[in-house]
Amino acid sequence: MTIILDAMGSDNYPDPEIQGALQAAEMLGIEVILVGKEDLLAPKLAQLNTKDLPVRIHHAPEVLEMEDKVVESTRKKPLNSMAVGMELVKSGEGEAFVTAGNTGGAMFNALRVLGRIRGVHRPALTTLFPVKDGRCVVLDIGANADCRPEFLQQFAILGSVYAETILKIQNPRVGLISNGEEEGKGNQLVKEAFPLLKAAQINFIGNLEGKELFGGMADVAVTDGFTGNVILKTSEAVAKLLIDTIRTELLATTRTKIGALLAKPAFGKIKQMLDPAEVGAAVLLGIDGLVFVGHGRSDARAIFSGLRAAQRAVDDGLLTALRQAVQQKLV
Repeated sequence: MTIILDAMGSDNYPDPEIQGALQAAEMLGIEVILVGKEDLLAPKLAQLNTKDLPVRIHHAPEVLEMEDKVVESTRKKPLNSMAVGMELVKSGEGEAFVTAGNTGGAMFNALRVLGRIRGVHRPALTTLFPVKDGRCVVLDIGANADCRPEFLQQFAILGSVYAETILKIQNPRVGLISNGEEEGKGNQLVKEAFPLLKAAQINFIGNLEGKELFGGMADVAVTDGFTGNVILKTSEAVAKLLIDTIRTELLATTRTKIGALLAKPAFGKIKQMLDPAEVGAAVLLGIDGLVFVGHGRSDARAIFSGLRAAQRAVDDGLLTALRQAVQQKLV
């Protein structure tokens, strides 16, 4: 399997990308193509790839920076690393594309190069949230700040397929994020989307409050990109606050340090569960190709996790499952 990696995506590119690619090649047994400026990548890769792992470079002379205006910059930089990498996927040189770059740039280039699965209105950025007793598929988390009700209906179908394919959940429970569990609660978008999800060929369980989301009451949680992004970033910030506070308190006295030593395995598991680097990257569901987008601040471990997520999606036939579901339920 060959995964295409944008080597110019993260805030500290290309070091996390090169290190993550080498780890993935060694531990996952995949080939990774680093797309970016060859004069920057080649000497670093030669220095680090001491085991001659299957990681190679494909030159892309231009870079989309985080602060760039997406449409204007993409047109001015047609040979940016995202566009070049996605062209490799389109041509069949790789099975999936991973980037830690500009989310808007990834969305725009994915639509321009790979296009949407026929019948899909808008792709949705999708990730896995840690919840009680497992994980929940949450979408959209940032690709579409403004949505129409029919978008949310499609997100529900795409998210349901993702839960079935990746999490192996039969007939996943799908909830619509709202400020109340009763039908009729929520803003105008939620109220109009509710009957559409109810009529869709999915296991729709109704509105879903925040406490129910993290309580594991649903396998798929559907919302607009604005709300989803706020939930994502708030959740990450709260998780970090809790971990940092617990660490500080446990190291405050000799007595608590002894307790911390005894509880270390449990806290290690909690930290791993809440760490965004364990997920690595979110998939753009609805694109006619596998595109994964990670945090700009991704380190080598997050890049590795993103490549692992891409590998799993290829192995499990996610794109084929999405195409089939869309043809059956949307077209």
